Amino acid sequence: MAVPKNKVSKARRNKRRSAVWKLDAPAMSKCTNCGALKAPHKVCKACGFYKGVEVLKLNAD
Repeated sequence: MAVPKNKVSKARRNKRRSAVWKLDAPAMSKCTNCGALKAPHKVCKACGFYKGVEVLKLNAD
């Protein structure tokens, strides 16, 4: 079983773990039908289209 030879300092340990806390902006793509921003591979919430096909019937109230 692996055993550490030396103690890892708190600073060194925290530097290694710091990459987990970085946040990325969510990926967004334009809807091919209406041009609104939407999440990729999801139905557009503005018009209800996905890959040029109407998936949801949205009421224009």
